[in-house]
Amino acid sequence: MEIAEIISKTNSFLTEEFEVEPEKIHPEANLKETLELDSLDYIDLVVVIESNLGFKVKPEDFQSIVTFQDFYDYVVARVSEKESV
Repeated sequence: MEIAEIISKTNSFLTEEFEVEPEKIHPEANLKETLELDSLDYIDLVVVIESNLGFKVKPEDFQSIVTFQDFYDYVVARVSEKESV
């Protein structure tokens, strides 16, 4: 899967699941603030990622994710790992 395709798919399920305006999602935006995530929402986010992208997420993976770009980099790396197996 191409990076642009991964980002598009990711943005699509984030806007749908977290009911956020698509224009609020951009690489420099803060993930937690934009999606208004609390601790329970992170569980929803993990479930949505796993069901849409097909890889397991560990809670500690989110410790270094601040912006959407951090999130995209993480997702792209995990999808690439999955595809190379």
